[in-house]
Amino acid sequence: MVDKIVEWSTAIQVREGEDMSGDHYLICRVADYVLVAVVDGIGHGPEAAKASRLAISIIESNSTESLVSLFGLCHKALSETRGVVMSLAAFDAAAGNLTWLGVGNVGGRLVRADKTLLHPEEELLSYSGVVGHSMPSVLVFNVLPISKGDVLILATDGIAQEFTKSVHTGRSAYQIANDVLSQHSKGTDDALVMVAKYERGAP
Repeated sequence: MVDKIVEWSTAIQVREGEDMSGDHYLICRVADYVLVAVVDGIGHGPEAAKASRLAISIIESNSTESLVSLFGLCHKALSETRGVVMSLAAFDAAAGNLTWLGVGNVGGRLVRADKTLLHPEEELLSYSGVVGHSMPSVLVFNVLPISKGDVLILATDGIAQEFTKSVHTGRSAYQIANDVLSQHSKGTDDALVMVAKYERGAP
């Protein structure tokens, strides 16, 4: 799917033997920025799905809040669930930057379209913990400048850590998401890949 700020797509695989995924996502437009969330309920099956769906509903209902505030709201609401790990990112088209933050092992990478840069790939700032049970008391987000064609990839732990290997930023978000899932799925857990390709600014 294409938004005026980002082109995005997801690829999802449910753990064998389960009827539903414990991994969920949200992408929504808020004024001149796009909020992206990927949430992984602890474990798998219905209870994991319940926790991750609750987190997504809270994020969606409070999408104008800061990333740090969204983590705090989810942490408070998820105390009676298994808890989740999650990563959030916000594309700000007006400022030309990406703000992002994670708690737990939902991996995040920003793959630059310009491969001549000193850092052609950036890794999400992520804290150890579980939202709803053992979240760090202080969270600090990271802000990066972005250019047209830069690709954000968020992936749950059903995807191997080297998931940016062989990523081609010239491909569509749909193609990238499915490439990552097909090439790097562990096959032992729910897996979700979210790809958001920035469409604004100069290349």
